[in-house]
Amino acid sequence: MAAPRVEITYCRQCKFLLRAAWLAQELLTAFEADLGEVALRPGSGGIFEVSLDGETIATNRETKRLPDPAEVKRLIRDRIAPGRRIGHA
Repeated sequence: MAAPRVEITYCRQCKFLLRAAWLAQELLTAFEADLGEVALRPGSGGIFEVSLDGETIATNRETKRLPDPAEVKRLIRDRIAPGRRIGHA
């Protein structure tokens, strides 16, 4: 089985690249032995979306609010490393 792949789609026009890169760094630090890849994918229209193996796990489409990094980490942890502590309450 291949190691999990995370994809972060970010809006170029909104200048979300820095936030996407920071989140990628956080995920690679927290799950360095568990993730196979974290990809950054330019998008448009205000999008900021995180998917794990093709399944969207966090998005701003409905709420117009950027996904909380701690929540993204918890969602990924629950799927790939249940029970692991990730440093957030």
